[in-house]
Parts: sequence; C-alpha cells; structure tokens
Amino acid sequence: MTETQNMTDNFDKEKEAERGMSFSITQIKAKEGKYTTIPDTKYNARDTFDIDCDWEIPGFSEDTANVPDVDPTYKFDPDTTKAILAGFAHNRRVMIQGYHGTGKSTHIEQVAARLNWPCVRINLDSHVSRIDLIGKDTIVLQEGKQITQWKEGLLPWSIQNPVALVFDEYDAGRPDVMFVIQRILESEGKLTLLDQNLVIRPHPAFRLFATSNTIGLGDTTGLYHGTQQINQGQMDRWNIVSTLNYLPHDHEAGIVLAKLPEFNTDEGLATIDKMVTLADLTREGFVNGDLSTLMSPRTVIAWAENMLIFDDREMAFRVAFLNKCDEAERPIIAEYYQRCFGIELPQSAIKNIAVPN
Repeated sequence: MTETQNMTDNFDKEKEAERGMSFSITQIKAKEGKYTTIPDTKYNARDTFDIDCDWEIPGFSEDTANVPDVDPTYKFDPDTTKAILAGFAHNRRVMIQGYHGTGKSTHIEQVAARLNWPCVRINLDSHVSRIDLIGKDTIVLQEGKQITQWKEGLLPWSIQNPVALVFDEYDAGRPDVMFVIQRILESEGKLTLLDQNLVIRPHPAFRLFATSNTIGLGDTTGLYHGTQQINQGQMDRWNIVSTLNYLPHDHEAGIVLAKLPEFNTDEGLATIDKMVTLADLTREGFVNGDLSTLMSPRTVIAWAENMLIFDDREMAFRVAFLNKCDEAERPIIAEYYQRCFGIELPQSAIKNIAVPN
C-alpha cells in the first residue's frame, strides 16, 4: 500500500471518527491550526453550482463536523441558489418559501456543504420556547455540590460562531417566541441576554436563513395545519424572500434520475417521465380543487425508491402516495394513473376494501 493510500485511509478514519453517529454541534474542533473562523477562500458560482452566474462566493477551505455532507447528485435551482449565495456572500437574511417536498432546507444545506460553511438547522414548532433558543439555568454537580450554572442555547452559540443558522418551518413557530430573534434579523443586530446582562455581537461569518410553507399570511390552502401568521414587522426584516415551488417537468425528472441512476435505461427513463407526469396531474387537480393532496418531488423519489424495494410499480405507488389520500379522491387519482400508464389500479387499492376473487 502506497504512502498516499495510507494518508487517505487515515484521513477517512479520522473524519469518520470526528463525525461519528452523534456529536455536540457546539464543539468545533480545530484541525491542527488549519481551521479558521473567517472564510479563507472563494468559490466560483458557475463551477461549483452549475448555474449561469460568475459570482465569487466566500467559503472555507477546510470542513468541520457541522458542515453538511455533499450530495453529488443534487440539482440546484438557479434563482433560489442565487438568493442563498447572496445571503452567504453579503450577509443577507434569506427566507425560502414554497410547497412541501421541493427541497427548501436541503437547498441551503447543499450550498453550505459546497462552501464548507458550518450549518445548523432548528425545526421551529409550537413547543419550542424562549429558553430553548436562549438558554437556561441548570443544576450541575461541581466538587460534590449542586450549583446553578447557565447553559447557553443554540441561538447565542450560533451568533458567536461561523455558522449558517436555518430556522425550518419558520411559520410554525409561536408568535411570542419569534420576537426573540427580531433583533438579529438586522445584519448587524446584537442579541441581548437579559438573564446574563450580556450583549452579544454577531460573528462576522454568522448567517441566518429560514424556510416556510406559507408567506407569513397564514395557511390559505388547507395543506399546512399548525402554521401561524407572521408579524409583518418581522417579515419586513428579511432582506430576500425566494419562492421555490415545483420544478419544470424535465428538471424534476432529471432530479429523480440523478438520485436513482438504476432507472437510466430506456424503460426506466420512460417510467420516470410518466411518474412525473402523474405528479403534475395531481398538482393541477389540487389547483382546480379536485384534490386535497398532491405529489411533491419528495413523493416521486420515494415512489421510485419503493419500486426498487418491492419490484412492483403499483404497490410502490400505493404505499408512497395513494394510501395518504382521501378515499373519496382515490378514483380521480386512479384515473390519472390509468391516463399515464394505461393500467387500472385494483379496486381494493381505490376503495380500501377487500375485493373477493
């Protein structure tokens, strides 16, 4: 075995040990002086993200445990990618809005992965409270005695480090909690910790992003129960709001194929084309009011993955999408399926009852 191979193997083991099955995201380990908290290199947008743009984007030459893994099959949407890159390069506050399953969060993650920029995602829900974000006093044992010690939350930690903080499901957060981050939505906004009499100045490489299904005006479609209206004074602080909805037919088919190269045959390509056509029909049906559920790109990929598992296209479709639908709407979906594939789904799948032989 050559010296180069030995070095590669050692690096892989070291990297695997560093990432592990779990790790504390607040513990960034320096790589023997190589790690820097300030971007130390630049990446060309055209070469790195395959988009029609020649921006030079700052990034890091070394990765850490908090840097997401690169998905080499990921396809970048040009407009959304530009919005995210503007956030990284110019410290803009960027929100990505769109339907479910379009890849809003993974878009930010994959940009961060290619820039070697540490990225932390926090899923906002109705149970996330102020102390979850800011921190709280905890009782710890020190020299055999119980003492009260302040435990910092992820928000103040992120602000003080070179981290791209992503608030997922931003429109699901409790309105009173959302005001905690009101001040840091400004590019130079400092965070005041009243509990500690402390004012935190943001790190120069701190970046803030958010994803949401609605645009802050509440759920108007009936798809996203639990979402909240967002205070318009807070919405006004987001410098860039980009919309990422369902992609053109050929682009979506290309994403499925990139994820599942097993379909890269004449028959497989024809199957994927029909699958995406069926997904398009469900979206049209939703817009027209015929359906209350629609197929996202995530669902199409799940359907294709299930086909490889079950080796049965109809069964894979049932477990990936049809079984999630209202029984009253299944005949419409079965009609879409027959239109695309020329095959009728069994009555047992449509009516969810056993049909005697």
